[in-house]
Amino acid sequence: MATLTTNDGVGLYYETQGEGPPLVFVTAWSSTLRFFEKNIPDLAEDYQVVAFDHRGHGESERPGHGYRISRLAMDLKELVDHLDLTDVTAVGWSMGAVVLWSHLELFGSDRISKLVCIDQSPKENLVPQDWDQQRCFDVEAFTKLAKDIEYAEEDVFSRMAGRYDSLTLGESGFVDEMVNCSKTAKIELMRDILNLDWRTFLSEIEIPTLVFVGRDSRATPPEESAYVGDQIPNAETVFFDDAGHMLFWENPEQFNEIVRNFTN
Repeated sequence: MATLTTNDGVGLYYETQGEGPPLVFVTAWSSTLRFFEKNIPDLAEDYQVVAFDHRGHGESERPGHGYRISRLAMDLKELVDHLDLTDVTAVGWSMGAVVLWSHLELFGSDRISKLVCIDQSPKENLVPQDWDQQRCFDVEAFTKLAKDIEYAEEDVFSRMAGRYDSLTLGESGFVDEMVNCSKTAKIELMRDILNLDWRTFLSEIEIPTLVFVGRDSRATPPEESAYVGDQIPNAETVFFDDAGHMLFWENPEQFNEIVRNFTN
């Protein structure tokens, strides 16, 4: 358990476990490193596993600035540089995958040699397979989400949690962990995510990539997650038939085994 102070003065909380090749987990919007508690201890038997909380999330500081994907990518770079990690396998879940795409675009792959993307679309506000039609995250829907986060946050995340509503993460509940993150962080990061389109960048990713798709995901339509694997030249796509957005939680043994095989 440690803290890194970024170049703009924000304390980022991170944890490291185990020894071996570095494996870095990058968490999702409104989540914390606790979401990987079924994966980190097991994988730490063979890897140096690093996980951290984004600014405004979990145990990290909550500044009033820096809630953009590009800044989160810089935070990740500073952490990897601070720990002097090389030949990293970087695992990004949901928004975490977007942070990794931004990191690769901005800083290249000198330190990151393998990429794992979990259940994430390259363009959040479009209808599956109809890239010109708006889905639910248009301006009106975002405005409503922002107001709901501000004034009815527990209701918002209880609805979002769905099948995971009763999960316990350490001493916290699943919904409690999400509600505990900064409202400003959640609103501003979602605003940024919805304006980003990664489709043209995916084909530029040259490192080996593993793409996980939850066929029962309510957060990301499976065809959108699978599109990522189709567009990255050196990618393998793995479908989890009976799992949703948190497929690594629902099937941790299968997930951990596939990650091990990918890194060997």
